[in-house]
Amino acid sequence: QVQLQESGGGLVQAGGSLRLSCTTSGRTDSTYKMSWFRQAPGKEREFVAFISWNGLTYYLNSVEGRFTISFDNSKTTVYLQMNSLKPEDTAVYYCAASLSRKYINYINGESYGYWGQGTQVTVSS
Repeated sequence: QVQLQESGGGLVQAGGSLRLSCTTSGRTDSTYKMSWFRQAPGKEREFVAFISWNGLTYYLNSVEGRFTISFDNSKTTVYLQMNSLKPEDTAVYYCAASLSRKYINYINGESYGYWGQGTQVTVSS
C-alpha cells in the first residue's frame, strides 16, 4: 500500500513561486509514475504534470515553461516547482501515483490508484 502526503501549498502573490512536495511511503516499487492534478472551486479536476520513473515528463499547456516536476534522488519524493504563478493557478493540488509498468493515459485521473489529500495553493492578484 502506497501513501502520499503533499506539502508546500500556501498563499502567494501573482508572479511568485511555490514548491510543492509529495512524499511517498509504503510500497517502494521504483518504476512508478507520478502526476500532479489540481481542482479549482466549481471546476473539474485537471492534469497538471507527469513524471515517469525514468524521467519522462509531460505538462498541461498552460503551465509548461512555468512549472517543473521532478523526483528526488531516491524517487520517494516528487516536487512541483511553480514559478510565475497566476491567479488562475489557484486550486487544491493533488499528487497521484500509478504502479503500472505499462503505458497509462497520464492525463486521466482514473489511471492512478493512489492519491494524496491535497494542498491548497492560492495566488492573489
